[in-house]
Amino acid sequence: MPCAIAWFRRDLRLADNPALATALASGQPVLPVYVLDDETEGVRPAGAASRWWLHHSLEALDADLRRFGSRLILRRGPAEETILALAAACNAASVDWNRAYDEGSRNRDAGLKRTLAERGIAARSHNGSLLFEPWEVATKAGQPFKVFTAFWRACRALDAPSRPLPRPDRVAGPGVWPDSDRLDEWMLLPRKPDWAGGLRADWTPGEAAALARLGDFVDDDLRHYPAARDRPALDGTSRLSPHLAFGELSPRQAWHAVTTRSGSAAAEKFLAELGWREFSYNLMFHFGPLDRRNFRPEFDDFPWQATDEAIEAWRRGRTGYPIVDAGMRQLWTTGWMHNRVRMIVASFLTKDLLADWRIGERWFWDTLVDADPANNAASWQWVAGSGADAQPYYRIFNPVLQGERFDPDGDYVRRWLPELAHLPAKTIHQPWTADSPPDPGLYPSRLVDHAAARGRALQAFKELKRAA
Repeated sequence: MPCAIAWFRRDLRLADNPALATALASGQPVLPVYVLDDETEGVRPAGAASRWWLHHSLEALDADLRRFGSRLILRRGPAEETILALAAACNAASVDWNRAYDEGSRNRDAGLKRTLAERGIAARSHNGSLLFEPWEVATKAGQPFKVFTAFWRACRALDAPSRPLPRPDRVAGPGVWPDSDRLDEWMLLPRKPDWAGGLRADWTPGEAAALARLGDFVDDDLRHYPAARDRPALDGTSRLSPHLAFGELSPRQAWHAVTTRSGSAAAEKFLAELGWREFSYNLMFHFGPLDRRNFRPEFDDFPWQATDEAIEAWRRGRTGYPIVDAGMRQLWTTGWMHNRVRMIVASFLTKDLLADWRIGERWFWDTLVDADPANNAASWQWVAGSGADAQPYYRIFNPVLQGERFDPDGDYVRRWLPELAHLPAKTIHQPWTADSPPDPGLYPSRLVDHAAARGRALQAFKELKRAA
């Protein structure tokens, strides 16, 4: 009997999943499939922390499907070849998937669509990842937006996203199931050494955990969001980003849950954060590989000059600036970093150390559980100054003042840098001024003097601007 393949990608959920819903609506047995594609040219393989999350998210999705009378078939290899082989072996009448928006995935998917059509198999792609498709939001001249505020204003003028699709009551599978890889064989989890203890302590991947977190955020945390979201010592952010990155939660689900608090300033602030995610995907769709190429070509000639030793100190949280080091150690331990601190550490790397933003982007890609193909790169370019609607070149975060403003009591620093826990709030963000500065063997001296580094960066940016 013909079946309908539902190809899961970054949409690891049953509710509000247009591809799955369409496959089920066909009335044919549905074959849920996930393909681990590390081979297709132009499709970026997941980083180490994301692979940890992926393992557990796939495990949760398979368990959910089994409760509905189904299971998840796992295959590894180039996705186009793998899906075509599976469609032939299982007599598939259709293949449904939710769209990816990076260039490599789009090229692969277009080729797959053509080949499926030639074989008489229906190929249908859907929007399961964005509030608005990239081609739905344009300037009056029909061009893609390059400025976030104008982009988001245009989005808010459109009709609100449709209501999320319900979770299916049952997922009827085929009479005979094809072979599946065993998840453990993919070796997505770290083994020797097992560095994921902090990830396990902080996170629960899967659709159920995503929905529970969304409910807690809307019920308990949303009203404090505008004031608390910039304070890294507080649990003031939504912490929904990894669930959105893996599609355990859709942006439509988040939108409609939050807008039940209609008209509140807190809701609008959170929706704007969803808007930045949308903007990042629009940039990636219209302008190509943001993780590899400067959005502003003049930055191709920027004189990046950081040493390998300085970059490694930044990665390990050994710069001598506590707010920077606390953020990098939070990242290393938990696979996540507070958003305000992400901006601070990115500014320090690109402005104080004059390191190419791609170095930081790649480190975040490997260490973040919420590493997102559009958001990560667009945000790094925004801080570096090479991106769309970027920070002005003269805005260089002062790590001391940022720490004093957003971690005024030093609680965030004390949590992640216990060697500085004894310092009072007035010196914890500049420990070199303390009456008894920490022993350099316990906590390092500053890599650079911020004032001098800022002057060096400003001069480099001015020269770049003159040349452009």
